[in-house]
Amino acid sequence: MVKKEFVYRGYKLEELLNMPLDKVAELFPSRQRRSLKRGFTQDQKKLIRKIRLAKKGKYKKPIRTHSRDMVILPEMVGMTIHVHNGKEFVPIEIKPEMIGHYLGEFALTRKIVQHGSPGMGATRSSMFVAVK
Repeated sequence: MVKKEFVYRGYKLEELLNMPLDKVAELFPSRQRRSLKRGFTQDQKKLIRKIRLAKKGKYKKPIRTHSRDMVILPEMVGMTIHVHNGKEFVPIEIKPEMIGHYLGEFALTRKIVQHGSPGMGATRSSMFVAVK
């Protein structure tokens, strides 16, 4: 089976990495394009600085951030970023398919509800459920 090479809007990952940020931003959807055109917040600048230091090998700790509104850029591919979901930091491994999305999309803020069996005296109908 041949592994399919990643392509984003007609550009390979290597081409995206060599492009300047404003050229990459032109390829993104309008909301992400507008976000990048307005510039980065202080939190986002700090995150980018940590990512660049980690790429060079000078930042040893896991990269943690509260910046859920950061657009995933090509230079982040291959990194693991811990994104805060309101309670804890969720580790997210950045893959090429995530380029152009926000970090917060991958760190869910609500847990999936998994109901157990009803307890004794929960309702009138559960009175007749066999007790384990």
